[in-house]
Amino acid sequence: MMHRMLSLMCVVICVSVAAAQDKGWEQTLTAAKKEGSVVVVGSPDPVMRSDIIPKFTARYGIPVEFLAGRSSETAERLRTERAAGIYSVDVFLSGPDTTATVYYPEKMLDPLKPLLVLPEVTDGSKWKKGKLWFADPEERFVLRPFNTVASLLFINTDFVKPNEIRAAKDLLNPKWRGKISTEDITTTGAGANLAARFYQQLGADFVKKLYVDQKTVGTRERRQFTDWLVRGTQPICLNCREDDVRPLEKEGFKVQEIFELSDVTPGINGSPWMLSVANRAPHPNAAKVFANWIAGKEGLELYARGYGSATLRTDIDESYLSPGNIPKANVKYFDDTDWNWIVTGRHDYREKVWKLMKEAKK
Repeated sequence: MMHRMLSLMCVVICVSVAAAQDKGWEQTLTAAKKEGSVVVVGSPDPVMRSDIIPKFTARYGIPVEFLAGRSSETAERLRTERAAGIYSVDVFLSGPDTTATVYYPEKMLDPLKPLLVLPEVTDGSKWKKGKLWFADPEERFVLRPFNTVASLLFINTDFVKPNEIRAAKDLLNPKWRGKISTEDITTTGAGANLAARFYQQLGADFVKKLYVDQKTVGTRERRQFTDWLVRGTQPICLNCREDDVRPLEKEGFKVQEIFELSDVTPGINGSPWMLSVANRAPHPNAAKVFANWIAGKEGLELYARGYGSATLRTDIDESYLSPGNIPKANVKYFDDTDWNWIVTGRHDYREKVWKLMKEAKK
């Protein structure tokens, strides 16, 4: 009898809690719609404009103002605005570097963890780690929703055969001089990050030979080196973006993603972004709605499919991915998005790369 009464009480309490949560969510939605929009910062990304924004707005009736640009430039703009008392951003879909070295330490963020309230987001069984993965030291500001095996480079197989690039040292073959493109390594970004990783694993001499002696061609325009890859002018691309290259593969261009090189530890990362929310946000309720949706199944799957990344959710069908993108249980990976690596190791090795490049120009 007592057991039945306790069970009944549990049911009543659970139903009451669920009803309160539903009511609270409805109140958030109502307030969000009154705020009129949500301002999201991210990289220039066709997935965001073509898929995410239309779907979110259709789902909730809340327009999205998307501020796209290089993370370092956006961060500088926000510093200037905040110094003038202007708070213009609600949500960050930003890379780990800027998140860990600018937004978090400069206290531009509000805790995200308390804002994530939908059961499909907070239920640990929906996540491969058994819980939400908050990457920051306090485990409440920065959510990592992705965990993907990182490509090391792309090749155009009309010009470069896969068996010609089995190790990083193969990139030093004189036949590839002037045929390798990279994102500019003299500024923060994917180019400098990969160079830092090469320096850490292969040493200064390799970095000098690759980026200086091989006359690697640098640019800050991501579409430019994708174009070079397809044309074959630079048929080896160190920093092409998956979401730029995959449509070309579907169109029949012979480009191939390389995930492993024999002399480099295979890596994983949290690309394309980490999720955080701005403090003193102009649209706090809309920010809460967007954060819950983008971390939920619909939003995250939509983004992951468009970009080609593996998520940390357990309820997303990963058949859209290249098998090489999915981390293997028996492989030890170098985590390029590990917080300590970002704020210390990568920073230090990147400084060494920059010093090396300056000395090489003398």
